[in-house]
Amino acid sequence: MRIRDILACTAHRPWPLPSGLWIMTQTWRDLLFAHWPVQAADLRALVPRELTLDTFEGQGWVAVAPFHMSDIRMRGTPAMPGLSSTPELNVRTYVTVEGKPGVYFFSLDAANRTAVWAARKFFYLPYFSARMQVRDENGWIAYTSKRPDSSAEFSGRYRSVVPVSLRKPGTIEHWLTERYCLYTVRNGTTYRAEIHHQPWPLQDATAEITTETMAAAAGINLPGFPPLMHFSRCLKVVIWPLRRVC
Repeated sequence: MRIRDILACTAHRPWPLPSGLWIMTQTWRDLLFAHWPVQAADLRALVPRELTLDTFEGQGWVAVAPFHMSDIRMRGTPAMPGLSSTPELNVRTYVTVEGKPGVYFFSLDAANRTAVWAARKFFYLPYFSARMQVRDENGWIAYTSKRPDSSAEFSGRYRSVVPVSLRKPGTIEHWLTERYCLYTVRNGTTYRAEIHHQPWPLQDATAEITTETMAAAAGINLPGFPPLMHFSRCLKVVIWPLRRVC
């Protein structure tokens, strides 16, 4: 998929493409969204006060999302061997600022130390280095992640169970996934990074999760029942630089 074709596909966006030049592309592969409902009051205590917590019918949501990235490259440069791919696992919830709904990350773990350093320095994101492995086992994606000197760990396997479908506005699946920016707060200042991609090609998923302490490491108590799960095989993303909001 060419970048210009992705940028030409905008009818699904909730607001126009941002001004200025994009700076980076990534391709997200074999991604699992494992979503749990969490009381909004519990999340409010963990999200910076500068951000408005976003809820669906009054309910907050938290996702644990393992995947792996490829074709990581800066604008005008080729993908660099050893730097252009990494597994990643993030723990996230949903917020809004100035009418733009987006994502707030409690943590992001990656196996590429350079990517961790760059994301912390230039995007002010809470990245951590982790030992990670991803492999395909007869259609199942087997995934392990362990943050050294920490209880933060994930292990399990997952796969899709239905064909791809685009989710309609107003559904919980659309609300959870169709978000085109991230937010971070540093020293009381709010920043936004805009992203763009085509609509999420989602598939309902099943998973066998044997260890999940990523959310607990961020101070989040997940409910004891299975999550709402969706899988996406491949999505190419375009990213703009971090900009101060307020």
